[in-house]
Amino acid sequence: MDSPLRLIAANPVDHVARTVESLLVVASAPLSVHELADAANDDPERIETALGLLRERYSEGRCGIVLEQVAGGFAFRASREAAEACARLFERPVERGLSQAALETLAIVAYVGPCSRPEVARIRGVAADSAVASLVERGLITEAGREGGLGGAVRYRTTPLFERVFGLESLASLPRLDDLGASPEELRDRLLEVAEARAS
Repeated sequence: MDSPLRLIAANPVDHVARTVESLLVVASAPLSVHELADAANDDPERIETALGLLRERYSEGRCGIVLEQVAGGFAFRASREAAEACARLFERPVERGLSQAALETLAIVAYVGPCSRPEVARIRGVAADSAVASLVERGLITEAGREGGLGGAVRYRTTPLFERVFGLESLASLPRLDDLGASPEELRDRLLEVAEARAS
């Protein structure tokens, strides 16, 4: 019977996959292929092959954790069926716990941002202070400078956590909105539709 060391030597990609798996477990944020290659002291092509093996191993429906490409890198997340239990453990509401106002505001910041509360309010047709504060508290949006410099309204952008929560590789992965109308009402309706689709 072959020893474990001999099996590792026979399948070096599996050895790399175990190293990548360990790096992703201890990482606090998604890691890119190049970051993984640097940490593993290995070739990016072999890292990509290893990631392919891990994506098959940790796919939705097979394990309690899932490997996904998100926020410009790779990370593990809880499977959908375990999300509510994980949320209870950390006492943080799951993403579908966002209110309609928060979903609308989040969609606007994702598509239009960086943007200010007054801009969000103009698009939504109602004040956005509470929704913006809630999204900042949850870490889904963050400050991104001010309009016109010092003294202007604070502008907001989405965070890597937003991309991670909604399973996006980057903001470019958001559904296209080519059919957006020019009026704030049409914009509001379409952004709400997309936000609800992403959260379901």
